[in-house]
Formats: sequence, structure tokens, C-alpha cells
Amino acid sequence: MPEVKPGMRVRVWQRLKEGDKWRSVPFEGTVLARKHGKGINATITVRKLAADNVGVEMVFPIHSPLVERIELVQKGKARRAKLYYLRERSRREMRAKLRTQQGSRTSAG
Repeated sequence: MPEVKPGMRVRVWQRLKEGDKWRSVPFEGTVLARKHGKGINATITVRKLAADNVGVEMVFPIHSPLVERIELVQKGKARRAKLYYLRERSRREMRAKLRTQQGSRTSAG
């Protein structure tokens, strides 16, 4: 299980039961918050923007047997522990607000 922090973009694979069959469904989005520490009750709040900029949030218990795995898609650097202010942002503003660590760095001097 990777170390999940607010600002990171993750893909959470969740097991769903449809009738008598189980299938895995991915949910990819930005981590807004991590709550309840690292214990058995730890949860993460993940938000994604669906069609027409409609936000969808889900709270995942990290140690739940229904969560198969959590993949790290992109690291992001956030300066806050809870990123609830991103709920009012559009997709472009959200990307601009979270500085990603993939871009090239230039040194001032």
C-alpha cells in the first residue's frame, strides 16, 4: 500500500458485487484528505471530475477488504493537510493549484 497524501492523484480499485459475481472498478481522482491516522480506521477522500465538471467524491477505508489496491498515478505537492477548497475549483484551476513534481525544474541564479 503506497503512502497516500493529499494532492496526489490515485487510482483506487474497488470490488463490487453484481448479482453473484464480483468485479473490480477503478476510481481515479485527487486525494483531498486523509483521516484517522494510519490505524485500522484510516480513510482517504478521493475526488474526480466527471462529465460537465460534475464532481464525484468517495471516501475509501484504506484497510477495507473491498479495496483491492491503490495505485499512485501522479505525485502532487500540497501545502495543506485538507484540500477541501478544491471543491469550488474547475479542472484547470485544480491542476494549476496543485504543483506537480513531474515538470522540469529550473534553478534561479
